[in-house]
Amino acid sequence: MKKLIDQARDMDSTRLVTAATEIHYVNSNTIMIDDPLGKYLDVLGCNEYIGWYDGLPAKADSINWKSDYDKPIVFSELGGGAKIRVACRYFTIWSEEFQANFYKHQIKMLKKISFLQGMTPWILMDFRSPRRVLPGIQDFYNRKGLISNKGEKKKAFYVLQSFYNSLK
Repeated sequence: MKKLIDQARDMDSTRLVTAATEIHYVNSNTIMIDDPLGKYLDVLGCNEYIGWYDGLPAKADSINWKSDYDKPIVFSELGGGAKIRVACRYFTIWSEEFQANFYKHQIKMLKKISFLQGMTPWILMDFRSPRRVLPGIQDFYNRKGLISNKGEKKKAFYVLQSFYNSLK
């Protein structure tokens, strides 16, 4: 990876270099970014799914982030799935309420990270994915989009829209 980073810098020294780094828990509520690749990067990247693949959304409220590097971080992936018009309580997975609640907890956690410089939800729009086979829900689509595959905005879209507007 270091050779690729060096090659990228040789090709264009004006661009920042980033990559999704490995993270790990040092205890039940602290995540450490200490991937050795981080020392070569300009911006640390991180993919995290607390509340989707890792516990329930409220788990994010108690998570603290630490880094061995004095560098900015961008969350390059975070998200949870929902099928459009599946309405239930906020604790019912695959519902729009669950996805919206997921992002509310993520935002609360992200606001506590002093070295955070950006984030992007995974992903803007549901897309075809042959590995997503759950009948009646996924039907060969990745449902983590903020917008359905038919262009309909999900409730989580408005949660993130409000968050981004608050940053103005």
